[in-house]
Amino acid sequence: MKMSKTNRGNFFEDFSVGQVIRHATPRTVTVGDVSLYSALYGTRFAVQSADSFAQAIGYPRAPVDDLLVFHVVFGKTVPDISLNAVANLGYAGGRFLAPVYPGDTLTAVSEVIGLRENSNGQSGVVYVRSVGFNQDGTEVLDYVRWVMVRKADTARPAPEPVVPKLPAALAPDALGSAVPLLDIEGWRNDLSGSQARFADYQVGERIDHVDGMTVEEAEHMIATRLYQNTAKVHFNQFTEGQGRFGRRLIYGGHVISIARALSFNGLANAFHVAAINGGRHVAPLFAGLTVHAWTEVLDAQPLPGREDVGALRLRTIATKDRLTGDFPAKVATGTGEDYDPSVILDLDYWALIPR
Repeated sequence: MKMSKTNRGNFFEDFSVGQVIRHATPRTVTVGDVSLYSALYGTRFAVQSADSFAQAIGYPRAPVDDLLVFHVVFGKTVPDISLNAVANLGYAGGRFLAPVYPGDTLTAVSEVIGLRENSNGQSGVVYVRSVGFNQDGTEVLDYVRWVMVRKADTARPAPEPVVPKLPAALAPDALGSAVPLLDIEGWRNDLSGSQARFADYQVGERIDHVDGMTVEEAEHMIATRLYQNTAKVHFNQFTEGQGRFGRRLIYGGHVISIARALSFNGLANAFHVAAINGGRHVAPLFAGLTVHAWTEVLDAQPLPGREDVGALRLRTIATKDRLTGDFPAKVATGTGEDYDPSVILDLDYWALIPR
């Protein structure tokens, strides 16, 4: 049998529960990647921005931004998991387990933990748990995501549905392993950009991040290429122009990074994303639209055995072409509740902040 030299990607019927996939190719994260990430999003968190600041509190140097790590690991999985995706739907149970520094090399492995064919018989939802490792074999990140993937053979019978039970949120004692014990005496609020620390945030508090960021076509494509994310829906206008939207979709992770960068205005000292409890891409985003964001503090917890940092559970909502001073989220409908039409992202995560 002649060997196929090209990769058509996996379709829904190619997956099976328990399947383990080791993804190509290893990726060494460089200071160039860090600089380009900063140029794309304007992220300003001090620990990731300055070696001097990071070293003053106990890091050997500035770590790589947590979401850049997430995107690189995510990008490794795309050719095998979501090359034929209709949409990436959500995330849960994400843990940042070890710091990543420029020069580290990341690889990824995924296990299929659930499958559910859609009622239209044209596609199905694939649930995977992906783990990122550095060059020493240390786990730096793990998370679950679910993605809608096309079927190639719509006549293929549906598999028995398996939908994994996922935690609503990670417990505080599961957080913090990616942050060394810090010398908080070295933390300078004048350099970090905010006087507000752990005790200054209250559960139920809502923060309008005020600023907005318009997405350009070239930017979201450069970002997705930076992560070696090869999903067709982000790149190929020839095919996407004939699809239901008539244009390329912006990678959902691009929206997450924009929202996180915007959150600096109000959460400047929340320097580390420790976990992603859950996330939903509520609606697609397209170039030319402007992203705004607001955040609600869902919980505030000390970390067991640590006096240096505490954890804030945050829910960040991002919108398209809508200011967020009135905190848009869900609205009443004739049948219950649904999201405001402007909402594109609903992200629930833990962030660490100095005490």
